[in-house]
Amino acid sequence: MEEYSEMFGDINLTIGMLSKEDNISKEEIYGHLTSFIQNADILDDAIVQRLIYYTSKDMRDEEMPREVRMLAGEVLVSLAAHDFNSVMYEVQSNFRILELPNEFVVLALAELATSYVSQSIPFMMMTLLTMQTMLRLVEDESMRQTFCIALEKFSKSIYKYVNHWKDFPYPKLDANRLSDKISMLFRYIMEKWAPQASPMHTLAIIKALGPTVSLMLHREDFCEFALSQVSWLLVQYQDKESDFYITQSLKQVLTATVLYDTLLPKNLRRSILTSLLHQICKVPEPPIKENKLEASSCFLILAHANPADLLDFFDEQIRSTNEAIRAGILTLLRSTINAEEPKFRNHTTSIEKTVKLVMNDLSIKVRKSTLLLIQTMCEKGYVEAREGWPLIDYIFSQFAMSNRNLEKAIKSNSQEDENGEKSVQETSLEVLKSLDPLVIGMPQVLWPRILTYVVPEEYTGTLDYLFNIIRILIMAEEKKRDKQESTALVISTGAVKLPSPQQLLARLLVISMLASLGQLCGAGAIGLLKIMPEIIHPKLVEMWKSRMPVLLEPLEGNNASIVLWETMLLQLLKESLWKISDVAWTSQLSRDFSLQMGSYSNSSMEKKFLWKALGTTLASCQDRDFVSSQINEFLVTPSLLGDQREGTTSILGFCAENHLDIVLKVLKTFQDKEKFFVNRCKSIFSGKKSLTKTDLILIYGAVALHAPKQQLLARLDQDIIGQILLLYGQCSQDMDLQMSFTRSITEVGIAVQDAEDQKFQFTYKKMLIGFMLDLIKDEPLNTLASPIRWKVLIAIRYLSKLKPPLSLNDHLNILEENIRRLLPLPPLAKLKSEGETDKDKEHIKFLYERSMDALGKLLRSMIWDDIDAQNCEEMFNLLRMWLVSQKEWERERAFQVTSKILTKDVEAPQNFRIGSILGLLAPHSCDTLATIRQAATSSIIGLLCAKGICQEADRLQGLQEGLDSQDEQVQIRISSKIAKIVCKFIPNEDIQAFLEETLDGLETLNPMCTRACGIWMIAALKEHGALLEDQLLEILSTIYHHMPVLRQKEESFQFMLEAISQIASFHMDAVVNSLLQKPLPFDRDTKTLWKALAENPASSSKLMRALIRKLEARLEDDIAGTDAISVACAMYEVILTGARITHLYPELFTLLLKLVSCSLGQKMPTSTLSQRRRVMQLGERQQFPDPCRLSTATLKCLQTQAMKEGLAKESDEGDNLWTLLSNPDTHHIGVCALARSMAVWQHGVILDIMEHLLSSLTSSSENYRITGMAFFSELMKEPILWKHGNLRDVLIFMDQNTRDSNAILRQMAIRGLGNTACGAPHKVRKHKQIMLECIIRGLYHLARTEVVCESLKALKKILELLTERDISLYFKEIVLQTRTFFEDEQDDVRLTSIFLFEDLASLTGRKWKIFFAEEVKKSMISFLLHLWDPNPKIGAACRDVLVICIPFLGLQELYGILDHLLEPDLPRARDFYRQFCMKLAKKNQEILWILHTHSFTFFTSNWEMIRSAAVKLTDAIILHLTNRYVELLDREQLTMRLQALRQDPCISVQRAAEATLQTLLRRCKEISIPL
Repeated sequence: MEEYSEMFGDINLTIGMLSKEDNISKEEIYGHLTSFIQNADILDDAIVQRLIYYTSKDMRDEEMPREVRMLAGEVLVSLAAHDFNSVMYEVQSNFRILELPNEFVVLALAELATSYVSQSIPFMMMTLLTMQTMLRLVEDESMRQTFCIALEKFSKSIYKYVNHWKDFPYPKLDANRLSDKISMLFRYIMEKWAPQASPMHTLAIIKALGPTVSLMLHREDFCEFALSQVSWLLVQYQDKESDFYITQSLKQVLTATVLYDTLLPKNLRRSILTSLLHQICKVPEPPIKENKLEASSCFLILAHANPADLLDFFDEQIRSTNEAIRAGILTLLRSTINAEEPKFRNHTTSIEKTVKLVMNDLSIKVRKSTLLLIQTMCEKGYVEAREGWPLIDYIFSQFAMSNRNLEKAIKSNSQEDENGEKSVQETSLEVLKSLDPLVIGMPQVLWPRILTYVVPEEYTGTLDYLFNIIRILIMAEEKKRDKQESTALVISTGAVKLPSPQQLLARLLVISMLASLGQLCGAGAIGLLKIMPEIIHPKLVEMWKSRMPVLLEPLEGNNASIVLWETMLLQLLKESLWKISDVAWTSQLSRDFSLQMGSYSNSSMEKKFLWKALGTTLASCQDRDFVSSQINEFLVTPSLLGDQREGTTSILGFCAENHLDIVLKVLKTFQDKEKFFVNRCKSIFSGKKSLTKTDLILIYGAVALHAPKQQLLARLDQDIIGQILLLYGQCSQDMDLQMSFTRSITEVGIAVQDAEDQKFQFTYKKMLIGFMLDLIKDEPLNTLASPIRWKVLIAIRYLSKLKPPLSLNDHLNILEENIRRLLPLPPLAKLKSEGETDKDKEHIKFLYERSMDALGKLLRSMIWDDIDAQNCEEMFNLLRMWLVSQKEWERERAFQVTSKILTKDVEAPQNFRIGSILGLLAPHSCDTLATIRQAATSSIIGLLCAKGICQEADRLQGLQEGLDSQDEQVQIRISSKIAKIVCKFIPNEDIQAFLEETLDGLETLNPMCTRACGIWMIAALKEHGALLEDQLLEILSTIYHHMPVLRQKEESFQFMLEAISQIASFHMDAVVNSLLQKPLPFDRDTKTLWKALAENPASSSKLMRALIRKLEARLEDDIAGTDAISVACAMYEVILTGARITHLYPELFTLLLKLVSCSLGQKMPTSTLSQRRRVMQLGERQQFPDPCRLSTATLKCLQTQAMKEGLAKESDEGDNLWTLLSNPDTHHIGVCALARSMAVWQHGVILDIMEHLLSSLTSSSENYRITGMAFFSELMKEPILWKHGNLRDVLIFMDQNTRDSNAILRQMAIRGLGNTACGAPHKVRKHKQIMLECIIRGLYHLARTEVVCESLKALKKILELLTERDISLYFKEIVLQTRTFFEDEQDDVRLTSIFLFEDLASLTGRKWKIFFAEEVKKSMISFLLHLWDPNPKIGAACRDVLVICIPFLGLQELYGILDHLLEPDLPRARDFYRQFCMKLAKKNQEILWILHTHSFTFFTSNWEMIRSAAVKLTDAIILHLTNRYVELLDREQLTMRLQALRQDPCISVQRAAEATLQTLLRRCKEISIPL
């Protein structure tokens, strides 16, 4: 309900906007309302009424834009779906009698009539009556058009009601009354408006005429008038824009005539047919597509009404020679037949006769239309047995005619004619393709005359479909025969000359050859042979029945071998001829083969097969004289065969299979005749082309290839090789001779090899190989224009296999020569650029590919035929330099050749090593060219298979396919997957060779191959790393050897580092020992190796533990040697990588701290320094490494990492910490600062460190004891460590060390005791006496101020925990000793002593109060002067101590003066002292006098500020002393001292002294005493 309310709330808002005057917004609103109302299921009545009001108002508003009024009308009509009566009432209220309505009111009524027929019909009579009164009032042209539109829509509605009144929900109305009104309106319009109508008005009348006349035809009394208006309609055919609407109206009228069975007058029907045909066959301006379709529909209606009349009209019209009319009629006939009009089938003969009238028409359009009509007639069964054959013949004749005409068009360069003939040809084939020979009557039409098209050459292009038609007919007949039905397919020559069985066999056998190429006609031909053996020869029925299924097996796959298929067809021919065993039949077949020579081009597959089939037929012929005569005829007149060389070579070669003696005899006879020059001249003058000696060389090779093998070997040397060499020697050298000679020798080599006679020694082997090498040496290295290389390589391959075998050197020389003559050729693109035409370029590419293939096969043959593994490797190494060539094209060729050598079917010798070869090939799986990547991967797979490792071959081949991708990331990913698989199978003994090869690749190969090198190397190490212990030193040595070069290649260097890390993950100790042997300081390479080991997650933890173990071992005696420093340097590099040290931190920290301590003050032995020299800059001095500094750097690095991991915090000393730590004099300070930086909240870590460091307190190394004591002294102040740690023993050690001879140890022990006050107050209270004695003892160590200072600080901390009673025995001693340090030069001592004195004041009991007051008097001068101490902290401390101590003197009045010192702006010293002394003078002149007596000693203070303050205080004292005390002044001494201060370097002191002298002088004058 909420959605409902929201929706109608929006509608109310929209309706409210309609009251505004904004026309633009109204257009948008109405557009929105239209879609909304149409999609709304319900609308509130109030909303509907409001919308009706606004839409009606805006629709009739003349001031509104037309678009808005139209939209308003649309909305109003759409509202009828919700309240039809209200909408109709609103519209009718504005449609009044004798009053011209608004245009859009009329349109709304019309739209309501068509959209809501059922609801509108009851209102129709009233509407038509009102409209009738309005027509006479209409003068405006647009208004007349509006009424025509209304008439059109009213007529459609009434027409629907008249024909479907039963479907309406109310009783039948009187439709005649409605049609009466429509008739009256229409008559008025046609009589009054039509004669003078404008084009637009006429168009409106045309649109209305169809529906109106259709309605009127249901009444006989209106038929005459209605049909009379059709003539007016036909006259309007003149405007292309209105033609469609005319045809549309005409179609409506024709539909009504059929519906009401109205007979059209003959003249009218004739006019309609003529007009409609004109619409379809317009020539100057082709008809609009929609109009043409409507006109065709009209013809279908007319065909249904009176087919005979229509065909008579077509027959009459088609006799004209007008191309457009003929084509149009043929098209109409086709569409009519397609419509399957039942009445039309009775006129098949008439249609056939009509078609025959145009068969001689040469127009392309008519020929195409005729073919398409014949196609439809055949499909729909409109062909009669007696009259149908000419139609079928027409299809084939048109194809043949198109072929002939196309040749003429090509010669005359007429593109239009050529395109036309091609279209006719395509249409002919399409007709044949769709022809169903089993349609009723077709078998009788087609058989057997369809066979006449099989043999003639001109019908070759139709064979695809012709064979299919014949096959269907024969198979259908076989089914009938099985059912013992009468057959319609009887071979009867009759008036048609059918082909003979030999002609059929010759034709079908040759065409069958095309099946290997997947051509349809080839499959059709072999299919026909399969089912028509009885037609060929009765003896073949049984044989072909068993042989054909086997023959067809190769065609079942997608890639049928051409050679295999050819061989099987020839074998079928042999067996068939043997089965027939009829000399005359065989002889005739050979003649038929010869007669078909002209049917195929010389270069076609069919022609080549035809030669072989002819040779095979002659070989099967038992008539030796006939065979001899045929061979002689071919030798004498070879031009009959087309290509005389190939033809004679093939025929004589295949004939030699059974007639070797005849062939050799005829050849010898012919050769002897050709020796005479006269005979050669005769052939030239007679115009006949004769065979040359080069041709004879080829023939001898072919004869050898096909001859029976045992007969061949007996006659090879003398009758064949001897003749070949004789002919070769007699000819002048040219490419043709070389090619023929090479081919002939190759065929001889194949023939001898196929003989498989192990005893046969081919004596001409070395000589012929020499000939071949000479030929290839003569080939230029900058071009590939001839196929000599390719052919020679093939010849050598076959010759090399023959006995006697060649030596290794012979093999190496042959291979090297051939490689050098092919691989260095320019790139293929450059070679192709030498070709002038595209055909030349393709030929060069062909030669290139075949030459590379031949070289690969030659290498493969020679390498794997040798059973010695070392020989195989040596021969393979001939390719090594080419496989890593910097020239991309040379690399590509080398890998193509390699992929031919390493195929999956080869078998390597038992001891063949694959490591080096695999390392050479693997990186190129990511080379720049996809061809290289594919070839490299194929070679890897082949190499594994050669060693019998074929388990993963299929999986590797699947991955290999992805290497065609140009995405480098994809290539790397796939290569990595391949590496993981392949490296599993590398023998352990080959790993070192593999790694050496990949390291070489990292140095020399391109970036992508380099990455692949690294990936493969790592994969191999991961797989075999655990088993490399015996080879480890050699491998590491190899890696170190490559480092200087690899450092220049960042990515290669990273892979090498990863390799080290991988080795270390298996053999960490060995790798660490190897690296620790490097001289100090570590060079860049060594540092990088440590870093790489640390960064490897698999080895980082092992690495650190290994280093910890080694450092523990080397510091076992608390002595740091060079080996320990090496470990520290290694640790530095490891920690620097950011490796996590959380679990190892306690051990690392204590070890490194111990190393720092033990290496304090040491020098690096010269023998351990790196001997590499570095170029020194001008003025630079050579610096030798400091062991302690190196150790400290490692500890610093450790702490930095610890801070990152939350194990430590920033030191309060900052970076100065490490300087302090590495200096023997400040080491203990650094250790304390280091201890303070420990993260005490990590108490587990600190406890571990404490446990490891506890031994330092008893170490034999004094430095290490100091380090431990200093570290623990800081930890003593941590309560959490007292709680969890065993610091009680440490406290005992500290007590003992307070008496040690080493001052630093004493200092650290005292500090530890003092810090105990913070960490364990209860311990201080428990052991207060011992601790106080130990600390007070330090106050007497005046030679070492740091000990004193430490004692003062410790006392301060401890006294804060003790009471007056606790320190009573030591109070006086502490106070006296504390006072002695108020003027100490060390700020820290002064400050601490003042703080301590302040604390003592709070601990002063009754017993010591007087004593302490006296000490305060003595100390006050220090406190007052040091208010202006150079150290502001001391000034503040003095102020605080004065505040605490004044009460002991009863001078509380001075608090107000002291408060001035707390102000932001300190008072001037002179003013402060005068105020202070003024107050003091009033209270106690004695103390003022004491201050004076003590001030003299400060006149010589080292601090300028203290001297100045002392003089100013003296000035204030003199100013406020009473006269009695002034008289007591030692004026002489005071004057002398002040005079001396006037010469002080400090101006402030000078001025103060001068002012004090003046004050003294003034006071003396006041009391009249001499100065």
